[in-house]
Amino acid sequence: MTQASTVTGSARIAEENRKSIARRNLRTGLLFTAPALIVLAVFVFYPAIETFIVSLTNNRINRAGKFIGFENYIKLFHSADFWTDVRNTLFYAVLYAPLVVIVALAFALLLNRKDLKFVGFFRTCMFLPFVISLTVAAIAWNFILSPSLGLVPYWASQLFGIEHLNLLGTRSTAMATIVFITVWKNFGYFMVIFLAGLQGISAELYEAASLDGANSWQKFWHITIPALRPTFNYIVIFGLIGAFQVFDQVFILTSGGPDRATETIVYRIYTEAFGNGKLGYASALSYVLLIMTLIVGLIQLYTNAKHEKEELA
Repeated sequence: MTQASTVTGSARIAEENRKSIARRNLRTGLLFTAPALIVLAVFVFYPAIETFIVSLTNNRINRAGKFIGFENYIKLFHSADFWTDVRNTLFYAVLYAPLVVIVALAFALLLNRKDLKFVGFFRTCMFLPFVISLTVAAIAWNFILSPSLGLVPYWASQLFGIEHLNLLGTRSTAMATIVFITVWKNFGYFMVIFLAGLQGISAELYEAASLDGANSWQKFWHITIPALRPTFNYIVIFGLIGAFQVFDQVFILTSGGPDRATETIVYRIYTEAFGNGKLGYASALSYVLLIMTLIVGLIQLYTNAKHEKEELA
């Protein structure tokens, strides 16, 4: 009986010690994460909540409105212009994300070669456009593509006889041109990430594959691609999120034209808020964009998790 009481008392003391350590670890964790949590609360959570509240009103930029419930959401879902913006944004994302991945991976494979001279110089050159401000880059490309002053229309005229080439002013080519400029601007960043992934692959895997008679394509498909899957996941997710938020290049290069061909959701949010002064409607658009981004991100995460389970099985 005494022995049983002693064991029970020891277990109780051990449990109390465990709870004490857990509380102490929780306090320590909260202490170290408090600065980040405060920043998130002030600059992320509070604005997000406030934006949702505003989206339920008819507030304007120069006066407070009244609560109207989900009327802004109903209105935008019945708006043909909204669906045009959604279609343009999705078209941009579907075109941009795969293209920037392919270009970044191609240059990463090229600049990962051991026999390439001046590799540091070439890597710097490829990464340099990412360092340049997007606004500055867009202004520069606006001059390069100008029908009257640009180098591209001049070369098209001299080499191919195409007069007055206006890539940004033509409905069929405007969005593709913006995608090209954005890929040129951003692929260097993703290339560096791919390079880090490539350099983390063991050379012994390639040597073993060579001994088994595998050619370059087989080594790429069966070694490089599977090893880079986490890198692909990161780049695709962040590439798609960035694509849904495209604004600067549209604002500078086309202002949503020609004939709304390049008007995206973020550009529409800007024009509704600061052009038309409809803060409530613009806030509703912002939340719709947030939901679209979350859906795409969750689909990508679910797909990645499914692939990982299949590999483990």
